[in-house]
Amino acid sequence: MTAGSRGDVAPYTGLGHGLVQAGHEVTIVTHERFAPLVRAAGVGFHPVPVDPRAELASQAGRGLHRSRSPAGKFTRLVRLARSLVGDLAEALADAAGDCELLLLNGAVAPLGQVIAEGRGVPSMGVYLQPLAGTREFASPMLGAGSWGTPANRLSAAAVNGCLDLVFPGACRALRSRFGLPRQGVRAHRRTMERADWPVFHGFSPRVVPRPADWRAGLNVTGYWWPQHAPGAQLPQAVEDFLATGPPPVYVGLGSATVPDPGKLSATVVRALRAAGVRGVIQQGWSGLRADGDEMLVVGDVPHDLLFRRMAAVVHHSGAGTTAAGLRAGVPAVPVPIQLDAAFWARRLTSLGVAPRSLPLRSLTTGALATALRRAIDDPSYALRARALAERIRAEDGVRPVREAIDRMAADAGSARTARRR
Repeated sequence: MTAGSRGDVAPYTGLGHGLVQAGHEVTIVTHERFAPLVRAAGVGFHPVPVDPRAELASQAGRGLHRSRSPAGKFTRLVRLARSLVGDLAEALADAAGDCELLLLNGAVAPLGQVIAEGRGVPSMGVYLQPLAGTREFASPMLGAGSWGTPANRLSAAAVNGCLDLVFPGACRALRSRFGLPRQGVRAHRRTMERADWPVFHGFSPRVVPRPADWRAGLNVTGYWWPQHAPGAQLPQAVEDFLATGPPPVYVGLGSATVPDPGKLSATVVRALRAAGVRGVIQQGWSGLRADGDEMLVVGDVPHDLLFRRMAAVVHHSGAGTTAAGLRAGVPAVPVPIQLDAAFWARRLTSLGVAPRSLPLRSLTTGALATALRRAIDDPSYALRARALAERIRAEDGVRPVREAIDRMAADAGSARTARRR
């Protein structure tokens, strides 16, 4: 079960495909918009309401851009989510009718845990961000690095406290639906933490090592690479463009939106031309555009096929796109826009695969052109990117989840045998 943008769904196509290959029956429960993405991976699909792209285009969604700080954007996002969560909760409960195990993205975990309790089935977290508190870094949702030990832990507590405000009404309705005793969201979360509720994090320990002070049950597995349709290839127009010159630079903001797509598009194109490079520009939800023979505008293209053919990638540093760039082994120039993007951008620079981070509000033609030339001309960035890519591609992020499910199934079988005796 997951909700959000494409980046909140695509990794689960890889996880789901791996579990299907191991003999499990898997259904991804998420927004109707992503049905083709899920079904192309050979995984079952069940729709839930809410179109995330439409919500970001709404007045409330556009209001996210009026906040200048990560905390302000997060607060506005919490308000938006709270207005939508009721319908989502009922649809998630209906989808869980015949399941034997719920795997829950962090955005829907409070709802899914109640549904699992009501259905009498186990659940596990499958998170894409490190949401648990630690002294090693501040909450990624605030776009921070480290504020020092006490403040780092407090930041995670503050984020979790704000998230608790999203779910009370929806969780109360679910508990009533299933005839469960009343319990507040915060109290339930603490109960699950004390029980070492298992959470598997789908990113590489080479990118974010498991914090030493995390509780038992919190695991870092390696990435869950998106699974696309068998035989998927780049569009012929892309292949033709690649064949006409040196490797271009990719520019795309994925599912992020921006306040002025035309102005940003012009800045990007001027920067690419100033840097003397060709560009492959993905429209995405921001509606980026360009003209000229040295620029190619594309729609949805599998990142794992495209990125490895690029000289560098400029992206919004969402968790999924960051992972795709790392897998490709090419330098990056992150342009973080909101929430956890600044966290991943900081990881890219600290790993030495990006020269600097360029937040959207401070993005200029000169700054982007300079960063691109540095990323391409300094061979150390490409060398570090290739070395890191080899290591993370060798990790099997699905295996720890699969093994945990197998252990859970074995324990359930033993319990049934004991009851028959």
